[in-house]
Amino acid sequence: MPKKPLATHFSFPFQNNLIYNNPEKRRIARDMLERYTGSDAADFQQNIILTNFHKYLDVFQERSGTKITSGSAFSAVHNPGENISMIDFKIGAPTAAMVIEMLSAIETQAVLFLGMCGGLHRSLKVGDFILPMAAIRDEGVSGHFIPPQVPSLPTFKIQKFVSQIIVENNLDYRTGVVHTTDYRFWEFDDTFKAILYEERAIGIDMECAALFSVGFVSKVPIGALLLVSDLPLQKDGIKTKESSRKVFSTFTAKHIEIGISSMIEIQKRGEHIRHYRW
Repeated sequence: MPKKPLATHFSFPFQNNLIYNNPEKRRIARDMLERYTGSDAADFQQNIILTNFHKYLDVFQERSGTKITSGSAFSAVHNPGENISMIDFKIGAPTAAMVIEMLSAIETQAVLFLGMCGGLHRSLKVGDFILPMAAIRDEGVSGHFIPPQVPSLPTFKIQKFVSQIIVENNLDYRTGVVHTTDYRFWEFDDTFKAILYEERAIGIDMECAALFSVGFVSKVPIGALLLVSDLPLQKDGIKTKESSRKVFSTFTAKHIEIGISSMIEIQKRGEHIRHYRW
């Protein structure tokens, strides 16, 4: 008996529940965005930078001169002068998917995730930048939004602008596929590590696949620039409190500066990002 296409194993009960098709869900998502961030929906600028770290908010707040707002789960800073808001949505694929759905209720122009990842390739070093071209969907969220055979890809036009800014700043970056997982302490699982070697993934994180997949189905243009914060496959390469402090003090400012410059350039020179209706 011939094998059925993967799509026949997957149904789409959620299709009519996507925010752009569901006014009630849109209303609740806007309300949730305000409740979770402590900001009015009207405060959010058209261009959004996402982060996992309050330290990034502190740096962005110093630049913008505006206050940090905190809600029941997240924190945010808004810079109307540059038409950019930054949200600290904490960590993990579930919150990544949720923040994208909430942002789809306010019609953003572009979203950029400034995250950190573990570097998997032996040539990488702490402080390197990775511009992911795709993410392996080894988390439990994206399957609620899109069939398993669909790749998780960032918005190309956003990645293009980030690449341009990095080059103009005489910096280097790597491209490749990142492995997104919801598995903590995988570093002590030899079977899992063997799979990573087989995949040839360049880095590992906990958010990209959810951000890219949910952004795609929710019509939210989303890109990512990852900072290599540790080298977990190397001896003594797992991140510690001490090494984490060094990463923040050494690389955070440059990471944020590239992100802000990219969002400004998207506004100046960016082409309209077209969303197809399925």
